[in-house]
Amino acid sequence: MTQTLQKKLVTFDEFVAKYPDNTGKRYELHDGFVVEMAQPTGDHEDVVGFLALEISADIKRLNLPYYIPKTVLVKPLEGESAYYPDVLVINRPNLVNEPLWKKESTVSQAASIPLVIEVVSTNWRDDYYKKLADYEAIGIPEYWIVDYAAIGARKFIGNPKQPTISIYQLIDGEYQVTQFRGSDRIQSLAFSELNLTAEQVFQAGYVG
Repeated sequence: MTQTLQKKLVTFDEFVAKYPDNTGKRYELHDGFVVEMAQPTGDHEDVVGFLALEISADIKRLNLPYYIPKTVLVKPLEGESAYYPDVLVINRPNLVNEPLWKKESTVSQAASIPLVIEVVSTNWRDDYYKKLADYEAIGIPEYWIVDYAAIGARKFIGNPKQPTISIYQLIDGEYQVTQFRGSDRIQSLAFSELNLTAEQVFQAGYVG
């Protein structure tokens, strides 16, 4: 779960000046509130690492001007929020147009972000509600919600619940969702040649 640390609203500038601190913990800014992110489980990190590795391999193979950074904030254009996605694909050539890049390693333009991925944990509402709305408002072309443990609400992943990858693609300024489960081959506009099934992602690439 996430934990709100204070009741006083803070600005983005105040947030980046103070966090991360020297505790090694992870924080995000949600509508002016500093939120401590829960320590991820090993399974969560297996899925994140597997996706980052597979997408990085595709970036290299296709010679795309992209890379996956370690710690870059995504800031919506309006409001006082800033997020650390589980996997963030950066379009390097557009970074010259990002006013917050040099000092705060922060991006806020859709042209800088061809793909963002959130791997669901106990704070699933953030992924399905808040971040979905904010990423759509930024205009990020593609957003994946990887619910490998079927944690989200039934209205998002079905009844009975089942592990689901929801891929939201921006069409006429609005996200349209396609879902993948089991042996379904993932269909991505950002990485059209990515050869992965949903189950491979859920199992984090391990066989047996």
